[in-house]
Amino acid sequence: MTGAGQALRPGDPLRVGPYQLIGRLGEGGMGCVYLATDPSDRKVAVKIIRADLAHQHEFRSRFRSEVQRAREVPPFCTAEVLDADPDHETPYLVVEYVDGPSLAAVVAEQGPLTPGNLHGVAIGVATALTAIHGAGVIHRDLKPSNVLLAPGSPKVIDFGIARAAQAVDGPTRTDQMVGTVTYMAPERLEPGPRQQVTPAADIFAWGAVVAYAGTGRTPFAADMPHIVAVRILTGEPDLDGLAEPLRGLVEQTLAKDPAQRPSAREVLDRLLTMTPHRAGSPAAVLDRQPALREAVAEARAATDMHPVPDPADLGVVTTRLPARSPGPAPARQSGQSSAPTRLPAQSPVPPTRPHVLGQAAPVQAPAVPMPPVATTYVPHRPSKRPWTRMLAPVFAAVAVLALVLLAGVVYGEIRLPGTSDSDTAAGADTTGPPPGGSEPLLQDALATDESNWTFDENKVEKVTCEIDGGLVVKKGKAGTFRCPGTRRIFSDFAATVKVTLHNPASCAGIWLRFEQHAGLPGDGGYLVQICAQETALLLHGVPESGDLKKLQTFRHPTPAEVGTPVTVGITAKGEQLTLTRDGEQTGQWDGATYESGRFVLGIAARASAEPPFRVSFRDLQINPA
Repeated sequence: MTGAGQALRPGDPLRVGPYQLIGRLGEGGMGCVYLATDPSDRKVAVKIIRADLAHQHEFRSRFRSEVQRAREVPPFCTAEVLDADPDHETPYLVVEYVDGPSLAAVVAEQGPLTPGNLHGVAIGVATALTAIHGAGVIHRDLKPSNVLLAPGSPKVIDFGIARAAQAVDGPTRTDQMVGTVTYMAPERLEPGPRQQVTPAADIFAWGAVVAYAGTGRTPFAADMPHIVAVRILTGEPDLDGLAEPLRGLVEQTLAKDPAQRPSAREVLDRLLTMTPHRAGSPAAVLDRQPALREAVAEARAATDMHPVPDPADLGVVTTRLPARSPGPAPARQSGQSSAPTRLPAQSPVPPTRPHVLGQAAPVQAPAVPMPPVATTYVPHRPSKRPWTRMLAPVFAAVAVLALVLLAGVVYGEIRLPGTSDSDTAAGADTTGPPPGGSEPLLQDALATDESNWTFDENKVEKVTCEIDGGLVVKKGKAGTFRCPGTRRIFSDFAATVKVTLHNPASCAGIWLRFEQHAGLPGDGGYLVQICAQETALLLHGVPESGDLKKLQTFRHPTPAEVGTPVTVGITAKGEQLTLTRDGEQTGQWDGATYESGRFVLGIAARASAEPPFRVSFRDLQINPA
């Protein structure tokens, strides 16, 4: 944390724990942030919690779990947590002191950022959210004053620490704060005892912060907070002055429906492939900020592990898979199976789900020597009749207006009765068409930079994934590789995609129901290996992390022609997986035990073949099964 700082006031403490307080950096509803020095004379920022909250047993307990959770956030563009003492007479938190002004102060004093600086800030904040969400944390209060423009790389601070716990023996108090209304997602403003809060709320705040940085005003600006809330719920954002292509991405992140917003990783990947107006390439932006370049690389590496072992020369396994212990069910898409996702028996600990700071920390997996893997989320999507879906924003807006006026909320921050800090991060429903709808769950031509699949290069694996008239995957040595793409979860679905093998030795790879578990050893799912002569179905991740076992091989009556696209179809419904080629069934497997996961495109080159290898994909469509 940072700031120009003010002198200590009469009554301010001079010391807390081993830290000497030397000035004030800021004050909020939960306490005061001080500039301090540690025993080695290093400057730090210390947040001291209000005395009235310090005497609440529930608050101390939650504060302790929040601190534990915050320590797990990698310091990619965030202020690192250094120390905390939840058991002190007045609980306190110590974080890295960031020597730089806030985004709010810079825009207020100098006006909107230049296109190049704006793109750098957008990338920095998206990198921070990628790391925060990858650790299973939701920020909940992203705003310009919590973005510090430090030398080298922007820093996001105050991610969810020290929010008041809702009283367990009475109604929500009007002095409790859960964020700043100007940057709140619509789902957080809808009254209700159990409104779902997911990482998608942070994505909405990202869009509002970037719009403010680029235009000098918030996209739903109004004179009073209750009017801001109504505009967020029912109005369109004012993005005049924000140039394309950034404007299009910001507009998508400000969607009313959280299911329509991209993930933090998807936002970051798209920023790295677009050319901002009058700002040069993303590479030029990162060249000017080496620290940001390093943070981006670390965040991407921590949230996706592309290379997987070679599937060649594996024995055929035709028996049913070993029993697997059930874990918590992931959020589902409309029309999908409600059965819980099951983990391999070798991994008995359930996956960590995105965690709203302020809840009790989830069960922790044992430490394993591997990089962290991002927790995949699927935002909540209410299931309503069409007429109620249209009227819901109006009802919600009226309710919000009444609640805010009764509470007498101070401008800029709002606490809405019925909204709890203990809202969970996993929704009961998720992306997909409304009940009875027939639109695709995902449709991507894979032909432009707006694709869900993005550029990637791995020099060790000698592989690139890029959009060039399609998603083109080139590999200079044998083995398999997954390209970074959509992080959405699918269970029962029917997918088609045009696949082209550009030489006889190449084989395309499609992973389905592919799970990645934060804090757990490895991932798992199914791999469809598409070669000229045959298609093979392989199991990925059992019995050991990264292992590949061939389940079945299906020979093609007519080999695929090199350079000619074939339409590959994959239908997953319950325990049955069905494969087709150009509309004709090529094979079926009836023993599927992975029940949900990602849909991933890549390459699966055999060890016996000679490189180079090249495959491409076009016109992907995923429909409800």
